[in-house]
Amino acid sequence: MIQVKTGFLRLSAIGAAVLGGLSLSACASTDYVDHKIAEVNEHITAVDAKATAADQKADQALSAAQAAQAAAAQANQRIDSLTATVNSLQTAPPPPPRRPRG
Repeated sequence: MIQVKTGFLRLSAIGAAVLGGLSLSACASTDYVDHKIAEVNEHITAVDAKATAADQKADQALSAAQAAQAAAAQANQRIDSLTATVNSLQTAPPPPPRRPRG
């Protein structure tokens, strides 16, 4: 029995040493986790900046499209008024024939 107790005590001491080493290595890994979190935060910041830039470009494109639409509406109004003038000229009776001089 004494041999079993001595082996069990040695095994317990080795197990405690292994668990202690593992617990210390787990504490050391927090630096790695903090580093990875910092990398992810940098990536998120970069993506957010790109999204903001794209949103600003979209707003500029929308403003340009609205200005183009207003210009097109104004051009269409002018074409409509010119069309009415051309139609009235086309439907007017022809002038009387001219008599030759002389």
